Amino acid sequence: MFTAASAPGARRATPARTVRWRLPRAVTAIAAAVTVTLLSGLAAAPSSAATASAAGRDVTVHKDIAYAPAQLAGSRGHLLDLYVPEQRGRARRPVLIVTGGSAWRRDNGKDFAAQIAPHFTAAGYVVAGVSVRSTSQAQFPAQLHDAKAAVRWLRAHAARYRIDPHRFAMMGDSSGGWATTMVAVTGDVPALEGAVGVTGVSSKVQAAVNLYGPTNFLRMDRHMLPGACAAFNKMMGTTDCHNDEGSPESQLVGCAIKTCPEKVREANPITYVSRNDPPFLIAHGQDDQLVPHNQSQALYWALKRACATATFYSVPGVGHSTGILSPDVTRPQVTSTSRCRNTPVPYRASRPTLRTIQSFLEASWSRARH
Repeated sequence: MFTAASAPGARRATPARTVRWRLPRAVTAIAAAVTVTLLSGLAAAPSSAATASAAGRDVTVHKDIAYAPAQLAGSRGHLLDLYVPEQRGRARRPVLIVTGGSAWRRDNGKDFAAQIAPHFTAAGYVVAGVSVRSTSQAQFPAQLHDAKAAVRWLRAHAARYRIDPHRFAMMGDSSGGWATTMVAVTGDVPALEGAVGVTGVSSKVQAAVNLYGPTNFLRMDRHMLPGACAAFNKMMGTTDCHNDEGSPESQLVGCAIKTCPEKVREANPITYVSRNDPPFLIAHGQDDQLVPHNQSQALYWALKRACATATFYSVPGVGHSTGILSPDVTRPQVTSTSRCRNTPVPYRASRPTLRTIQSFLEASWSRARH
């Protein structure tokens, strides 16, 4: 059944659209094989992921809600899609904010949520797909300001959608993983809050899922796999890999990264890691030829040194692909830390599937309550 309706915050010129769809009833641990076009815009790979394992729900999808005025006019970088499952009881639901990667070259990050929403709405979550501006529209810190503005909009409208303002999680892949990590590690950095959209509301999240996002730009090239820089240069039209002035990272900060280390430091998520950061789930393929595996290793070790909580899935046989979420991937090397100590990982969480991510989020919120 499809119905048209408006949603709060939608631009008048392009009003938000609302549709309804229903998940199958009595679904139990079904694995659906799907072909995913990677939102990084760099590659495509098949992926299978677990779908809902709960009774079917009606889900209302609010499309193209403007969480801030468009900049530039007609652009999509300030839009979000909201997937709201039918209310059961009066309890408020957690929200998972999802943003996809594009090497910062597109403003369609909200589209990734369509891949993730069926599993989490079936489990009673509200899912928000969030877009941020591309580097052709604005440079850093605009992308971080956008992501934080979306978090603030959702928190400001939490009562309307029966969202629990204390159970906000964010998830992204590639440059979306970068945005997720930046939001998570800068919750206590007022200078990076920005003034996009709703202000005066917290932009903190209580859990973060980073899928193969860059974290320390100036260390990328030294950890690229053999031959990967040549392939990267051919794909990107560059000559000096990530250090090139035309690389995604250089375009983000507005200068060849080797020539402006202070700007790069401000855009590196690893700069802001602290003990106060929310729990992280990190997953990275060992065969990634675009964002080196070491970028996630470095983030994990920085979180461990800060005595934050993190779990890192180092997945063999997987490249720069959302296929990393498949239950069929080779069992990863998994390390976990909390309070500066190694912690065991349950056998059932031995792969970074959507079910594993859900368990991680619920454990994170339970830990916070206690």
